Amino acid sequence: MALITKIKEYREMAGYKQSELAEMVGARRETIVHLENGKYNPSLKLAMDIAKVFHVTVEELFEFVDDKK
Repeated sequence: MALITKIKEYREMAGYKQSELAEMVGARRETIVHLENGKYNPSLKLAMDIAKVFHVTVEELFEFVDDKK
């Protein structure tokens, strides 16, 4: 399964830098970078905290897709 995320899209629409978003949710900037690149699966709490910042559901930000064909 591959993680697809819309964090970068929402972050840029809101005008936040990666470091600003990281500070808002109590994470490191590097964590946000990895999340945006789909290289890190967030904890449920972190996913919910990020969704709350953008006033969207977790499902709107994250999607798991089957990468095996």
